[in-house]
Amino acid sequence: MKGKNSMTARKRSDLTASRLRSALTNGSTLFLGDIDERGPWCRRLRDLQRAHESDLGGRDILSEGQRTILRRIAMLELQLEMLETRFAQNEGEASAKQLELYQRTAGGLRRLLESVGLNAGRKAKDISTLEYERDEEFRQELLAVLKDDNDQEEAHP
Repeated sequence: MKGKNSMTARKRSDLTASRLRSALTNGSTLFLGDIDERGPWCRRLRDLQRAHESDLGGRDILSEGQRTILRRIAMLELQLEMLETRFAQNEGEASAKQLELYQRTAGGLRRLLESVGLNAGRKAKDISTLEYERDEEFRQELLAVLKDDNDQEEAHP
């Protein structure tokens, strides 16, 4: 009887889509189970995942499949960063097995990034002589204006 009364006392407005979804689905937790997510690696994982979601237009417009891939991308990035830290702590040295793992993980990461379009159209900036000349021209104009301002301040102390 008590259960029945508590159900009738609940307001319909209390039921929202986000409350009906799991914590993993709505993004309020990273893992299933009892995992302390306050540590630095969990924070970094969440930061990476959110950064990629932002790159693709935000979590709200992504499909579940895209979010799943982004989750894997973030984890692979984190693991690569952890391997890099181990290499650095060992004076930059790595065993052949560690290098193979690193290379395979980096390759998998690249493929996942391409699958969601995060590498598409992003090329290194081409620095042409025209840009350099235009920048140099602007720099000279700026220096001339600053010199003029300085000369006027000296003339009228």
